[in-house]
Amino acid sequence: MQPRTQKMSTHPEDARLASCSPRDVTLYTRPGCRLCDEAKSVIAPLLGEFGAALREVNVDADPVLKDRYGCDVPVIFIGRKKAAKHRVDLQQFRKQLQDAGAS
Repeated sequence: MQPRTQKMSTHPEDARLASCSPRDVTLYTRPGCRLCDEAKSVIAPLLGEFGAALREVNVDADPVLKDRYGCDVPVIFIGRKKAAKHRVDLQQFRKQLQDAGAS
């Protein structure tokens, strides 16, 4: 059996995400996305509570990200880990932020 080799991405956003601190929150979004606006408003109080920094990335501004995420926005990462897609479970998001700070 041949070992699988993982293709490394050379996209600048992948490098930025890989260098995020544990409580850096990245929201992949697009203009006019109702679910994206809802996700941002849901997580906003927790960002302040945990001292987390939010970075919004418009996937439509980059063809690679547009292809990668398509209609699957919002997508939220905490540090390097995907935390949510489409909708945010507030209790789970809180736990993920707590766990990120303990790492």
